[in-house]
Amino acid sequence: MADNLAYQYEYEEGYRSEMLDGAIVLQTPRPAANHNFIAGNIYCSFANYLRGKQCVPVLDGMDVYLTKKDRVMPDVMIACDRNKIQQNGIHGAPDLVVEVLSPRTRKRDKGYKKDLYERCGVREYWIADPESKSVEVYLLKEGRFVLDEVYEIFPDYIVFEPGERETCKDSIPVSLYEDFSIPLEEIFYNVF
Repeated sequence: MADNLAYQYEYEEGYRSEMLDGAIVLQTPRPAANHNFIAGNIYCSFANYLRGKQCVPVLDGMDVYLTKKDRVMPDVMIACDRNKIQQNGIHGAPDLVVEVLSPRTRKRDKGYKKDLYERCGVREYWIADPESKSVEVYLLKEGRFVLDEVYEIFPDYIVFEPGERETCKDSIPVSLYEDFSIPLEEIFYNVF
């Protein structure tokens, strides 16, 4: 364990951190309101559905140890293998990970962390964007993330062709369960 960099905590006062490829990356101490609303809304939907089921919803603040050089702290996740959950965090890939974008984390969430989650076997990855009120959903297929769908709430001023708005999907299915989906309006409730 001594050679496992991901276990070495290097916190600066008032900051949380992740370790990406062996480098400490400080987290923003206070995420913006919209970031918190989105993460909280998704967690509540996960928690309500998963009550009494094998899988466990987890909100921001829990470390996830993925490799010897990678320790992350996703905004929301679902872990179905309870053996991975320990007092100091989750050891191994969760089944579903959600990252809510911020200007400071956008590139990392869509780049290194997306590739890391894919490499480590996360089955489903959501990238929620507060600015566009959209969620990109990636599913792991044959070891690679494939963009399944981009779900978006369109502003009223967007003009659609006749019948086009009706084809827009307004609910995100959670691939871990056949009967579980979350309405976009619920995810972006209170977001301004």
